[in-house]
Amino acid sequence: MAKTRPEYHPEPILESAMDYAEHEKTYNGFITGVKWSVYGTAALLVILYFVVNP
Repeated sequence: MAKTRPEYHPEPILESAMDYAEHEKTYNGFITGVKWSVYGTAALLVILYFVVNP
């Protein structure tokens, strides 16, 4: 005989489990890292242009 599964009634979530302050801090750190990576890559390309160009 098949066993019947009990009905599942989840409780409503009233507050978000996400820490928005930490999320924004991480996002801002990511954007800063990308910005400095772009600056560094542009500087490297300019330096290599003058070094490789005869």
